[in-house]
Amino acid sequence: MKVVFISSEVFPFEKTGGLADVCGALPLALEKLGVEVSIFMPRYKCVDSCGYELTQLNKSLFMTTIGENVTVYFVEHEEYFNREGIYGDSEGDYPDNVARFKYFCMKSLEHIKQLHIKVDVVHCHDWHAALVPVYLKHRFHKDDFFKKTKSLFTIHNLAYQGVFPKEEFATLDLDDSLYESYFEFFNQVDFMKAGILSCDGLSTVSPSYAEEMQTERYGCGLESVVESRSEDLVGILNGVDVNIWDPSKDSLIAQTYNVDNLAGKDKNKVKLQKTYKLPVNKTVPLFGFVGRLCHQKGLDLICESMDILGDLNMQMVFLGVGETKYQDVLLKMAEKYPEKVCVDITFDEKKAHQIYAGSDVFLIPSIFEPCGLSQMISLRYGTLPLVYHTGGLADTVKPYDKNGNGFVFYMYENSSFITAVKDAVEVFHQEDVFKELVKKAFTYDFIWENSAKQYLYVYEKLTVE
Repeated sequence: MKVVFISSEVFPFEKTGGLADVCGALPLALEKLGVEVSIFMPRYKCVDSCGYELTQLNKSLFMTTIGENVTVYFVEHEEYFNREGIYGDSEGDYPDNVARFKYFCMKSLEHIKQLHIKVDVVHCHDWHAALVPVYLKHRFHKDDFFKKTKSLFTIHNLAYQGVFPKEEFATLDLDDSLYESYFEFFNQVDFMKAGILSCDGLSTVSPSYAEEMQTERYGCGLESVVESRSEDLVGILNGVDVNIWDPSKDSLIAQTYNVDNLAGKDKNKVKLQKTYKLPVNKTVPLFGFVGRLCHQKGLDLICESMDILGDLNMQMVFLGVGETKYQDVLLKMAEKYPEKVCVDITFDEKKAHQIYAGSDVFLIPSIFEPCGLSQMISLRYGTLPLVYHTGGLADTVKPYDKNGNGFVFYMYENSSFITAVKDAVEVFHQEDVFKELVKKAFTYDFIWENSAKQYLYVYEKLTVE
């Protein structure tokens, strides 16, 4: 089986979110299953500083290798990709994103042919790669080289669709008739919609999100489009890169530990409290948060509940960047409750690891979450997740009082969220119960090998149909 990934982000070369984690880890897991995998991504400005030696193949293509033999190809375009940001800057999205990602998609396909990569499945990720299945279906359908090539399109987050002015369609080099049947979205061009309708197979990053995308609440206007492809849609839960997230080997935390040595976790809590100048007290539950400070991640619930949370016997550490309105509220609450709340408006990989390791409970009150990695990582670190019942969070976190592994609230409202927090505080003080829950957390193993086997099944099914 030969598979080519096409993605705008791949860890460790560029990352703004979970998309990069998937496209960096899944190919390595597939390789171990005997799949021949290669990857195409843009050659951003930051790629050269990642510590990998790049070989230039031609004026518009570079390459390197990860894993045992996974080739990563970098599509070059000085004007399009040699920028500080990958999608936009402080003023917003780049106005030429249509041209940038059209070029990336078309060039990726052209290079596949030029390099004679006889690919069985082109695995495309999110709107930035959505033109690939469109071009395969409508531009390269008569090309003998791609005659047997199938496309799998994975939706990582339906909220980001690549929507542009209607006039941009004329730049895509496609027949005018395709606009209305594939691209039109409220009199605009929608890359995500076109990818969904053009691909041979469709997937997303958790079973629950596959169902939610077909509802008005979570479908972001494309629910009927997704539903029209429901027979081809599969939800496959993401995994965690255990080479990066492993408390028994993690060099970024104060003390390594495992389920048989929880004293090390206690030392990480002390380190976290000292780092953020919180009172060092092991009898107070410490809640951690790492992520974007935005509506999706549940910041409205947190900010609206802060005075009630501030009166509880608990500590909170927030790490992340995002919308100014949330940053301002959190910083004010840190001033009001200096011995209970600390807010770090940055993103730092080492600090993130320390928060996962040193917290007792991890806050993930996202209003929607296609998959989510934070709950999987926190469980690996023996830190109990507190989540809203949605998407991948619903697939991975079950209520502690129902033989589960965390704290869950089912109504997206302040009172339900606060009740879950109070439950977590109460259970924390039941020392024996909480300790058993911590030990149980280590038994959940969200490894990429499990996900890779499911993707391999999808690839094989596509190529025999």
